Order: sequence, then structure tokens, then C-alpha cells
Amino acid sequence: MTTETIFARQMNMAEHIELVIESTQVGIWDWDIETSKVTFNEQWAKLIGFKVKELLPMNFDKLLTKIHPLDVKTINTIIAKHFNDNSGLYSVEFRMLHKMGHYVWIQANGKLIEHSLNGNPKRMIGTHVDISQKKVNAEKLETNAQLLYETQHIGKLGGWQLNLKTNELFWTDETYALHDTSPTEFNPTYDAGLDYYLPESKDILIEALDKAINKGIGYDLELQTYTKKSRKIDIRTTCVVTLDQGVPTYLTGIFQDITDHKSNQRKLEQANIDLLKANSDLKFSSNYDLLTGLPNRNLLTEKIEHTIQQSLQSNTLVAIAFIDLDCFKNINDNYGHHVGDKFLKVLSQKFKTTIRECDTISRFGGDEFVAVINRLTNQVDGEKLISKLLSIASEPIKIDNMLINVTASIGITYFPSDNSNPDQLLRHADQAMYKAKQDGKNQIKKFNIKENQDVITLNEKLKRITQALEMKEFVLYYQPKVDLRTKSLIGVEALIRWNHPVDGVLPPAMFLPEIENDLLEIEIGKWVIETAFNQSKKWTDLGHDIPISVNISPMHLQHPQFVSDLKSTINGYPDFKGGSIEFEILETSALKDINRVSMIMKKCNALGITFSIDDFGTGYSSLTYLKQLPAKYLKIDQSFIRNMLDDIDDKSIVKGIIELAKVFNLQVIAEGVETPEHGDLLLSLGSHIAQGYGISKPISNLEVLPWLKVWKEKPFLIDGSI
Repeated sequence: MTTETIFARQMNMAEHIELVIESTQVGIWDWDIETSKVTFNEQWAKLIGFKVKELLPMNFDKLLTKIHPLDVKTINTIIAKHFNDNSGLYSVEFRMLHKMGHYVWIQANGKLIEHSLNGNPKRMIGTHVDISQKKVNAEKLETNAQLLYETQHIGKLGGWQLNLKTNELFWTDETYALHDTSPTEFNPTYDAGLDYYLPESKDILIEALDKAINKGIGYDLELQTYTKKSRKIDIRTTCVVTLDQGVPTYLTGIFQDITDHKSNQRKLEQANIDLLKANSDLKFSSNYDLLTGLPNRNLLTEKIEHTIQQSLQSNTLVAIAFIDLDCFKNINDNYGHHVGDKFLKVLSQKFKTTIRECDTISRFGGDEFVAVINRLTNQVDGEKLISKLLSIASEPIKIDNMLINVTASIGITYFPSDNSNPDQLLRHADQAMYKAKQDGKNQIKKFNIKENQDVITLNEKLKRITQALEMKEFVLYYQPKVDLRTKSLIGVEALIRWNHPVDGVLPPAMFLPEIENDLLEIEIGKWVIETAFNQSKKWTDLGHDIPISVNISPMHLQHPQFVSDLKSTINGYPDFKGGSIEFEILETSALKDINRVSMIMKKCNALGITFSIDDFGTGYSSLTYLKQLPAKYLKIDQSFIRNMLDDIDDKSIVKGIIELAKVFNLQVIAEGVETPEHGDLLLSLGSHIAQGYGISKPISNLEVLPWLKVWKEKPFLIDGSI
């Protein structure tokens, strides 16, 4: 091989090495220690943003100026150590200043390759590699690891993994901490981990692990376990199954300490239980006699009202029996009140087992009881059952080894023969009971309707009112409702009047109380609705959109046929426009069965009927009531409006109701507006819909349109007339 060939090959090898160095972006440097001169390749200069010629001449001291001041000492220390032991290649990481003003991380590797004749270091060569991105990644990784650790520690959250091939169980540091142990104290295994769970939790976990291992089904459980220090904790443990060709190979999951959460949850559950019990006790105490457990007066009235409605719908009789024990005072006087109380408790249970499930026995007070016997087809059946109560009352009862007995006097009245309201029925039964006492006690007396002038008078009035309906003597008057801001008419309230042929026009107070809880109340309600629909159509045909609101009685609203009757009426008016008819209900109407009333209202809403809650503030004013009932308007009772100019309490009540209405997204209508000053005050309080004598008295259908013309020209006529 010729010299030229060898030289050519050497040149090719050098070029090849140069290409490799360039492609790997490795900087090469050569340091002549005796002269301090440093030489380097293009890539070395490029690492810090320069070209070779920009850095020349370069010596070691100048090189050190390019290194971060905090790293210079480290470099000098490592080089000095390398000079002393010459132990092969050294490596160090440091920062070098880039031409652009920032620092880049460099990994330097170097080796002393030549000594002088006196043995001193003479020449060192090495490489520089840019590891800035590696450093950034390492810092991110360290930050993420630290955040993960802190997050797990704060969240009391640890991890675990079970290798199903080797059966090795791995716990993270936080999992050890949750179990009050460490890797040096405890070697977690499948069996050792299970042994610390409470029996019920252990069974649940074993079953879940079996499904995970054999079927590949993960889990998410809340269990109880003991730590290594015998501290009981609640944990959440999850499991995700890793499959290899359908076969479970790893189970991976978390452990989380949820002791505080479960403790709070149990406290909340117990608080809810306590609250429910307190509410139940409160409801019981308000509706039931604490001594006997029987319904009290409050619940009795509801029972009678409900039974009366059933009677009207099913055409059956209801017996109201008032029971008073004869000479019961002697028991308390002779044996003490504690014996008397025991006697009443035993007798109450005997009464309760004597009547039917559909009937009611109530303790009215002291030694008085009331029985409500319903679903009777005749009075004879009622008297048979009540005779049993009379017999039961006279049977001896053993109290504290003493046989004690009394008798009873019972008065009965029957609905609908006695067509009275619940309070009147009780009074009539009470009157009959006193008659039984007067006639010798220990007997039953029936209320004589014919001899009772009140009943006679009521029946006569009902008969005349029925005749008035048939003779079309009733008319509707209309009281306008206006927007105080624009002075525009937004609707009218329909108010019934009796155009009596002898006594003239009678207000509703003269006849509506007489028909309360009577079927006639429903018939008149139907007439009012039909008349309002008819009047609405007439005004619409004349080009006037005047919504009409109608007052609906509680009995009528809750009648089973109410919605179907309303549908039939609407079907008779094909051009009926939703919102043109509105129903007003008293705020006490739905308290007996708010869920049922709410359902009825929603059905009416679906037919295009809106609702107002009338006379708000005079009844119970329940927030639950406002929340559940789908009404559009809230009418403030006129008693508050009339006096609010002079009475600061009434003004505060009005303001409170307005704000309350906003919460429930209800519009407010103020009744009883009598002067412009009333209107101004309402506007300042945030209410703009009003009605009252200062706007207009109730007027006939023929007067509404003329009134409207005058109102637009001159609102607030003080006398309310046109």
C-alpha cells in the first residue's frame, strides 16, 4: 500500500469522524494547560451562540468568564481532583452564558491525556453537550413528583398495585402513611392487607378482589379497616384491571382516607334522622293527643272536612258522635289523676278497636271524645256502631288491680241531613249529648234538626239561593286592575252579586257564607266561570283584551270533576286565548292537601289558566306554599294597603311581601288602593299592579269600557266612580 493511499484513507477517516461529531452536536475542546490556550470546534462555539472566530483567542481564564459564577468553584474543584488522581474520565454539569444573554446547561466530559517532563498536567481534551432540555424535563418531573406527593398527602390518597403473576403487592409512600406504617416496618401482601379489615368490609373486599382477579371486573368501595397502630379508619379503595390477551395481569388502584368525610356524613345522617323525628314529633303533637295517641281537635276538623267531601261525592251519610264520660271526675278525685290518665288510655284503645278502619275516634279534651263514622247508607247502621261505643264505655276496666267503670252520654248528628259546616256539626252533636245527660245519662240522643232554628233558617236560605241561581238573579261585577306606571288596564276581577228582586243588589257577604261546604257552592262556581268566559269573548269580539280573574272556592277547586269541567268549558270557546282567564284562590285553600292542589293548578296552567294567591298575609303565609304552587300573582290583602300610609307596621308588611314575591318570581297585585298617595307609595316600594276604590269600585260589564275611557284621560278619581 503506497504512502499516498494510506494518507487518503486517513483523510477519509478524519472527515468521517468530523461528520459524526457534527451530527451528534457535540462540542470538542482541547486545553493546553501550560499556555492556557483553549481550542475548540465549530459545534462547541455554537452551543453558546457564537462562531469560532468570535471567541478567538480563547484561554482558560476567558473560558471561566462564560461560566455561571455559582458553578466556577465546582468546576475548579473537579479539575483539581482530576489532576491529582488522574482517574480516567471526569464529568460535570454547569451553566454557560449564551450570546443571547441566557444560560444553557452543559455536560462536560474531560480527560488529562499528557503530562510535561516534570510530571505536571500538560494537555486535556473533552466534550461539551447541551443538556438544557434535559434539565427542564428533569425539573418538571421533579415538580410533578413533588406536586403528586403533596396532593396525595393533602388528599390522604395513596396508590397500590398487585402483580398477579408474582403476587407482589406494591404500596406508595402515602399508602404506608395511611396505614400508620412504613416499608421498613411492614411488608404488604395480599393476605396481610386483608387481615386488617373489619369483618363486613373484609367479606366485601374479598368478593370484589375475586371478581377482579377471575373476571377482570374493577371496583370502587368504601370500607373500614384498622391501621398498624389499631386506629380504625374509613377508606375508599378502587381497582382497575390490566388485561393481557383477556387475562388479568395487574390490579391497580388507590387507597384514600375518608374518615372525616364519613364521620361528617354519619353526623349529617343522624342530624337528618333527628330532624325527621323532631318534625314527626311536632306534627304528631299538633295533630294527636299526647296521652291517648288519638287525633286531637286540630286533626278532627280536617277529618270531618275530608269526610264531608267524600260524603258529597259518594252520596253517603256521616255520623258525628260526641261522647262525654259520666262522672269521670270521681275517678280523679278518688284515685288520683295518674289512675284517671291510665283509664283514658285503655278506654281510648277500646274505642279505637271498636270502630272501623275508615272511621275516626278523637279525644276532644278531658273526658270528651268524638267519633266520625262515614260511608253509611242509613242512620240505623250508624246508631248500631255508636251503641257499641256506649256499651264499651260502661265496661269495667282494671287499673292497678282496681276495677273502675263509668258510663257515657252520646249525642249524634248526621250529614248531609244536618247540612252544616264542621264546627256546627260538632256543636249540634254536643247539644244532643247534653240532652242525653239531662235525660239520665248512659244513653244516646240524636240531634233534632227540625227543632233547631239555625238549621231551619240555613236550609231556607239555601233553598232561596238555589232558586236565585235557577232564576238567573246572579250577576258579575268587575273591578279593574291597572298598571300604576302606565295607567293601563291589565285585567278585571269578577265579583258576584245577587240582584235580589226585593232587596236590590246584595254583596257576596250576604249569601256566600251560607253555601260554604255545600254542593251549591260548586254549582255557583261553575256559573261564575261560564259567565266570565262568555264576557271575555264579548270584549275580545269588540277588540278589547281584558283578562278576567275569578275567585275559586277550596271545595270547588279540589272537586274531582273540576279540571274536566274546565276543559268542557274551554272547548265551548274555540277562540279562547291562554291568560285571558285567571283563577284566584285563598292562601289557605291548599294547606290541607298542597300536593293535590299543586297538581290541579298545573293541569289548569296547561289549559291556559293562570293563578293568583288572594288575600296574602291574612292566613298562614307558608314559604312551602309559595314554592310549590304554580301561581303567577300574589295579591296583598287590602287591610295592609289601606293603612300603610299611616301604619309603619303595615308598610313594612307590604314591603316584605313585595320582596318575598320577587324571590319566588311572582308578580304582586295590591288590593285596597284608595288614593293616588297609595299608588305613589306602592311604586316606591317596587309594586305597580293595583286595584281598589281609588281606581274603581266593582262595576257592571256595561260600565267597564266607559270607565276605561275616563281612566285614560283622568286616572285616580277619588270617589271611584265615573
